[in-house]
Amino acid sequence: MRKKQKQLLVIFSMMITLLFSGCGTTNTAINGTDTSKISTESNDTKNTEEITSNEELTDKNEEQSTSSFDLGSIPEYTGTPYTVIHDNVPYFTGEELSETDSFESYSDLDDLGRCGVAYANVGQDLMPTEKRGAIGSVKPTGWHTVKYDCVDGKYLYNRCHLIGYQLTAENANEKNLVTGTRCLNVDGMLPFENMVADYVDETGNHVLYRVTPEFNGNELVCRGVLMEAKSVEDNGEGIEFCVYVYNVQPGVTINYETGDSCLGDSNSVVTDILAAGGASNNDDASNSGSTDSDVTNSAAITETYIINENTHKFHKPSCSSVSKMNEANKKEYTGDKNKLISEGYEACKNCNP
Repeated sequence: MRKKQKQLLVIFSMMITLLFSGCGTTNTAINGTDTSKISTESNDTKNTEEITSNEELTDKNEEQSTSSFDLGSIPEYTGTPYTVIHDNVPYFTGEELSETDSFESYSDLDDLGRCGVAYANVGQDLMPTEKRGAIGSVKPTGWHTVKYDCVDGKYLYNRCHLIGYQLTAENANEKNLVTGTRCLNVDGMLPFENMVADYVDETGNHVLYRVTPEFNGNELVCRGVLMEAKSVEDNGEGIEFCVYVYNVQPGVTINYETGDSCLGDSNSVVTDILAAGGASNNDDASNSGSTDSDVTNSAAITETYIINENTHKFHKPSCSSVSKMNEANKKEYTGDKNKLISEGYEACKNCNP
């Protein structure tokens, strides 16, 4: 009887043990993994991946492989709008050149309001499908509105797109516009922009494209821009260049700290274009802009001209037309040619005084 009781007690104890050990808790481990942490870790991983992706995009734009480029190594301007850098080979990495999707990225303005690197993989899908809009609302650092007769189009400064409108369809993007001379914009940058646009348009391929404005210290006007480009799908067979374009204007001296300027050639004339409330149209290479009340360095140069009182044209004394004039109509004038223009005289198109 006592033996049977012991057996029953053992069986009862086993049943109690099995009952409690079989009940699972809510946060027990599965194959050594705490299930309570699975959801949290998954979300943390996703957030980390998103942050890393954004950081990589920023790094791609702002921390480019141009660290070996030294502004001090650039030769002085000698009359050519640009100079070849790094044997004309861009500083792109192999990883960058493997990208075949279109993108564009622009650095945030720095503490002085200056533009940084503009970076894109130019494809047909980024190119404009409509006419460019107005960009006159943007005043890049160092901006002044001033005219010189020695400058093509008169206006010294343009609002220069780092990445041209024809490539990424950016209008009044302050992160993509710098104060640049007409020479920088038209003679220096535009031919390379056209080259890239034509290639992308004709082939449908992509061109990795980067433009870096180079500022010296805290100067507000860049000394020039580094332009890099390489066609992706054909590994540079179609497009490849690495050039530095000078932000200069022949005949004009520029103060890069402020953007002020003055004549560097006695044969040039600077005209105060807005003293009477005039308008400025010096925006990019296509000249569509707005007004600006900030004008500097107005001056009048006294020169000698030969005027024809019959045709109301004025000429340089050396002009071949002078010797053909009727002496009765010929008159010598010394003074500011703008006064002649205001009196209805026109400049000779042959000698272009």
